[in-house]
Formats: sequence, C-alpha cells, structure tokens
Amino acid sequence: MDLVAFVSVLAGLFVVVGLAQPLASVVRLPFAVVLALLGMAIGAGAGFFLATDLTDALNPLALSILGLPTSSRVFLYVFLPTLLFQVALTLDLRRMLDDWVPILVMAVLAVIVATFVIGLALMPIAGQPLVVCLMAAAIVATTDPSAVVAILREIGTPARLARLIEGESLLNDAAAIALFGVFLALLVPGMRQSANPWIGLPLALAGGGVTGVAIAAAIVMLADWLRGQPLAQVSVSVALPYIAYITAERAVGASGVIAAVAAGMTLNLAGPSRLPPDQWKYLRDTWDLLAHWAGSLVFLLAALLVPRLLAGLSWRDAGLVGATLAAAMAARALMLFLILPALRLLRVSPAISPAYKAVILWGGLRGAVTLALALAVSENRAVPHEAQRLVVVVATGFTLFTLLVQGTTLRAMIRLLGLDRPSPVEAALQAQVVAVALQTVRAEVAEAARRHGLTPPTVRSEAKRFAERLDRAVAHAEEGTAILERDRLTLGLVTLAGREREMILGGFREGTVPAALTSRMLAAAERLIERTRSGGRNAYRLAAREAFAWGRGHAAATFLHRRLRLSRPLAHRVADRFEILIITRMILRDLHDFVDGRMLRIHGRRLADILHEVLTRREEEVDRETAGMRLQYPGFAEEIERRFIRGTALRLEEREIALSRDDGLIGADLHAALLRELHARRRDIEARPRLDLDRQKDEMVAAFPLFASLAEGGRRRLARSLRTVYVQPGEVVVRKGTTAGAVFFVASGALEFETAGQRQPIGPGEMFGELALLTGSRVRRGNVRAITHATLLRLDEAGFFALLRRSPELRAGVVEGAARRGLDRTTVERVLAERLAGT
Repeated sequence: MDLVAFVSVLAGLFVVVGLAQPLASVVRLPFAVVLALLGMAIGAGAGFFLATDLTDALNPLALSILGLPTSSRVFLYVFLPTLLFQVALTLDLRRMLDDWVPILVMAVLAVIVATFVIGLALMPIAGQPLVVCLMAAAIVATTDPSAVVAILREIGTPARLARLIEGESLLNDAAAIALFGVFLALLVPGMRQSANPWIGLPLALAGGGVTGVAIAAAIVMLADWLRGQPLAQVSVSVALPYIAYITAERAVGASGVIAAVAAGMTLNLAGPSRLPPDQWKYLRDTWDLLAHWAGSLVFLLAALLVPRLLAGLSWRDAGLVGATLAAAMAARALMLFLILPALRLLRVSPAISPAYKAVILWGGLRGAVTLALALAVSENRAVPHEAQRLVVVVATGFTLFTLLVQGTTLRAMIRLLGLDRPSPVEAALQAQVVAVALQTVRAEVAEAARRHGLTPPTVRSEAKRFAERLDRAVAHAEEGTAILERDRLTLGLVTLAGREREMILGGFREGTVPAALTSRMLAAAERLIERTRSGGRNAYRLAAREAFAWGRGHAAATFLHRRLRLSRPLAHRVADRFEILIITRMILRDLHDFVDGRMLRIHGRRLADILHEVLTRREEEVDRETAGMRLQYPGFAEEIERRFIRGTALRLEEREIALSRDDGLIGADLHAALLRELHARRRDIEARPRLDLDRQKDEMVAAFPLFASLAEGGRRRLARSLRTVYVQPGEVVVRKGTTAGAVFFVASGALEFETAGQRQPIGPGEMFGELALLTGSRVRRGNVRAITHATLLRLDEAGFFALLRRSPELRAGVVEGAARRGLDRTTVERVLAERLAGT
C-alpha cells in the first residue's frame, strides 16, 4: 500500500474514532458497539464501491481501506500487548485480591469449561473432528469487557461489579490463547513445540509470568534512574509490554499475554513508590490515551473484516452460531450459579449477588481477540479449509451477536435489575454529600468575595440565592430522619470513610502521603466504605482495624527474620505499617474537625457525638499499635519515625519548588538544579533503615538486671544464643500441658501466667518457662498469654543451664521467681542444684 494512502486512511480512522464517542452518547449505545457498526459499514461500503460498475472514482480509496494491515499478527503483536498492559496498569490490584477466587475461577476454569462444553456441542452438527471444534470453542471462550465496563461506569453501578468483569478478562485472554495453541498444535503436528502440548501449557503460563516480572523490574529500575525525565520514563514504559510479549513468545517459548499482564501488574505495584506523584499520573494518563487509541482501532479494523469473513453465510452456519451461543451461555451459567456458590459454601470465595451474576452472564461480550484468533486460523494454510470456515463462521457470528444483541440490551437489563438505582440509605448518603459539598462551596465563595473586595450588594444578593439552594439541599438531606437511627449512623460513617479517602488523595497530591503507600491506603479506605455500607458500625470497626493489620506475607517475613537472619522483608513491612499508623493518626485528628465543621448541622449533636466516639476508639487502637511497635522495635521504630519526618519535609520542599517555578519566581535552570539536589537527598532518605537483629539483642541483653554479673564477652555469647520472638496481644506463648524445652526473658511488653483460675502478671526484666525445666515431668503448668505487644528472648534448655552455672544472680532470680509463684524455696534450691550437677 502507498504510504501516503495509508497515512490518509489512518487519519480518517482517527476522525471516525473521535466522532464515535459523541455519537455513542446520542444513540445511547456502548462506544465499542458504535465502533463495530461503523467499521462494518466502512468495510461493506468499500467492498461495494470496489465491486460496483456505477463508478470507479472511489476505487483507490476502497482499495486503501481494504488493504489496511489487518492480519492476525498485527492484532496480536501490535494492539494486544498495549491493551493488556494498560488494563493491568490501571486496575486496583489490592482490591482485586478480595475477589481473587471468583476472578480466577471465571478467568481460567470458566474458559476451560466453556471450551469443552462448546466443543462437544458443536461436534455432532459441525461434521468436524473434536479437536477442530475445541479449537473453535477456545477462540470464542475469551471475553472483551470494554463495552460492558463503559456501561457500568456510565450508569453508576457498584465498583465491585466492574472489578469482577475486568479481572476476569485480564487473565482469560491468556487461558484462551494458550488453549487455542494446544488444539492448533494437535491439529497441525508440525507446530508442536513439545511432545505433549498439555505439559507445555502450565510451563508456558508460568514462564510468561516470570518473564514479565523480570523485565518489568528492570524497566522500573531504569525509570527510577530517569527520575525527573517524564518523557523518557513514558518512552521506556511504552517499550515494556512489547519487550515482555516478544521475549516470552520468541525467546522463552512462553505466553506473551501473561508476560504483558505480569509486566503491567509489576509496574502498577512498584511504580508509585519509584516515581513522584506528578510523573506517575502523567504516565498513567498517557497509557489511558494509548489504550483508547489501540482499543478503538482494534474494533474498527476487526469490524472491517466482518463483511469479508461472513461472505456466503448459510442457514446451517446460523445454526452453528446458535448452538455456540446456547453452549456458551450454559457453560457460563454453570460456573456462576453452581461452581461459585459451591466455593462460597466451602468458605473460599466471597458472595456474589444474583443480580451481579446475571450481568456477568449477559455481559460476556466477545471482541477483537476472538476475531484475531479466527483470522490466524484462516491465514494458516496447514489447517484444512473446512476447519478454517467453521472457525471463522462461529467466531465472527458469535462476536456479532454478543456486540449487537447483548451489548445493546445490557443497559436495559441493568436497569431492570435495579443496579443503577441507589438504595434508600445510599440515596440519603448522596443527598448528604451534596449538602456538605454546598456548605464548603459557600464558605469558599464568601472568602473569595471578601479577599477580592467584590461589591457588597452583589455579594449579598448572590449569597442569599446560594443560601436558598443550600437550605433545600440540607432539608433534602434531613429527610433521612425517616430511616432508622442505625442507618443514619451508617450514613455518617460512610461519609467519614469517604472523607478519609479524599484526605489520602489530597495528601498524595501535596506530598505528605508517600506514593508507595497511597494505593494501599486508598484500597483500605474504599474497602472501609463498601463494608460500612453493608455492615454498619461493626463492619466499620473491623475494616478500620484491618487497614493497619500486618497483612499477607507477614508470617513469611517474620520467619525469614527469625530463622535466616534476613531482615529486609520484615523491615520493609514494619516501615510501611509504622508510616501508615502515623498518617492514619493525623487523618483521624482532622476527621474530628470535619465532624464538627461540616456534619454537625446535617446530623445533629447526638450523632456527631457518636461519630466522635468511633473516631476516638480508632485513635486509641492506632496509638496502642504504635506503642506496641515502639516496644517491639525500639531503635528501628525511632529511625522510621525520623525517616517519615524527613521524607515529609522533602516532599513539601519539592512542592514549594514546583509552585515557585509555576509562579515564575525561579527559572528553569535553577529549578532543575534544585530538583537534582532533592533527588540526591531523596535516595538517602528512601533507604530503609536496617533491622539489625544482633544489635537489638545486644542492647536488650545489656538492659537485663539478671545478666548484669556477666562479663561483656559473656553477654555477647549469650546474645548469640538467644532468639528474638515478637508476639501480638492475645497470642499464647506457652500452652498448658506441652513439654518444656526453653526459657523466655521479657524484653518489653506485658504478659500473664494463667493457672488454676488465677492470673499472675509478667513484665519486662522477668522470665518464664524455667520452672517446668526444673520438674521431673517437664510439663507446663499453665498458659502464658501476651497482654500487649511484647518482645521476648528465647533460650533453649541447654543454653539455660549453661547460663545458670555461670551466673549466681540468675540462679538467685530463678529461686526468687519460683517462691513468688508458690513453690517451696528450699525444694527449688535442691532441685536446681541437682540439675546443675547433672549437666
């Protein structure tokens, strides 16, 4: 094709893309459906003008349109990596973890089930071998969520529904393409890369994931090195999905789809901590635009092929498409209404409402990936012609039905199910949000009028007009008094959670909330909103407590710290949690002002007092957790706090420098020099302090009065024999009836010894567990439970008796402790002497 003609047609397609969006709003159809209709119209028109004898004037244009590069390789290697990468980059991965079971089931297991159900349904009527029918089924098993998600966001359905659909589509492309490759290899033996394609399938998926993560990690480090150069950072990010996809496909022999998805997820998780907020936003915005262009062109180019692919369609072909539709719906319904409820009963999957399931069932639209795989089959000369025709007819007909029938009726179905309508509580919440927003606007407008010295009569007139609107909004919000008091409290708590989310975003923009923690804290705030809406006050408390919980992976990090002396993972988690606690404490203080300043007028004093009480309890929990961390990691916690203060000052300094540049107070050269200095200081501040296990133990041993008689060398040897144990409140350290094998020294925190219905406190500087070692049975007489966060030093039996032989003070302490717990002093001294003589 002539280059000028190609560029001209491409420019025309961009004009079509630009006009399709307002057209979709006017006709109330999904954007993807409008693009598909326009693409089919353009393709059919080009074919008509090329074949007609009416005129030859438009033949060059028709040839240029039909000559566009629409091979399967263009779809799979040019557009698909961009689309997959952008979805993985922008998804809220932490919130998706809440629904990882249903997402994984619908993305992988549902694709496999649909492939075999559709394939078995086609085989009796298609007249083709089972492997051909299964290959066609794998092609139509993948879903395209773009049209569905656009509808969901437009009409304001719950965010969880969109997450489920997007999460499913993110991985089912990989599963469907992998299955397609297996059946194609079985059909065309010369394409096999391994003796058994089924063995190669999981290896290809795993290899793609490893490849994507490894390449993305390298690109993230490169982007960090390019800090301050947003154009360069975006440039290397554009290369990332293609490098990952091609490397996995060509060099590793793995799944390029999984590689692109894994690369996007890695940048999604690591990018905010490596890039400044404004540069991360710029990168995300750029990728949104790239994905919009890529997705639009994919639909247009794929739709251009439809008239050609459906040429010569017969009633028998329509029957094949109908059978495919029925089988696909049956397979999807099987997963949604049978498998997922079974997983729910097994307590491995959260509940999904029937209305959500109905939307997911009807919203299983197919798109460009299905057409691209069908095109790949039609281009493969090794595939028999009848098999090619079956795949093309089934894939194209199925895609058209889902877009033109399901896509155009989905909006009506959502409205019929009532998912677009708020509940009474949500409606009251919306009225309250409007009233609070108008209060803020009134205050800011009044301040602006005063600051700019506007004419008083005009200001009073406009203020009166605005006050009338505000009074109507407040009256509408106060109509919520008809709902239960419990629901009014829920409204207030949801408002608080929403305000907390806005404060986190504001802190991120101002630089007071680290970018590395923003996504995690936002996910926690959104979880707080959703759970409070459904569960009220108790759900609010539980979700708020989970926000600063240790989370997944803490047990593994603690194991590495205790057993292998690898403290970096634990140090990272401790630092994150400490900063989250500090930021949460600041936010909670500001929320008290928010209650008094903006919620009191709407809800009244009684409800405002309850909200203050809830916030106060959260403050107490945060303070308790913070104090516990200071007890557990005294020196380390101090360094983290110091690092947080310096980091906040640095982010505020960077903000002021940016404002000075925007106001024209400093020039570009000085701005660049100041940024270079800030970036150098940032690297020093961002380095995590080392959680030094040995140094902490040395300090704790030196602080114990029981070890005061030991020489410096003896204390160092003892420190090497001790093992640090961190325990949480309520954790049982020693359980009654178990066999004794060690002694514990309390470095910090408070515990209690429970036996025979009595409780005895154990505090810092004391030990426990030694008495069981002095008895013949060696059986623990009671439970020792942590009351607060505590740091213990554990010494095994052999080390304990070796220490007793060297330390008379410790022997005296053992006897004194036994006497306090009701044992005869003389008996203890005798047993202790016998044990020491026997060691």
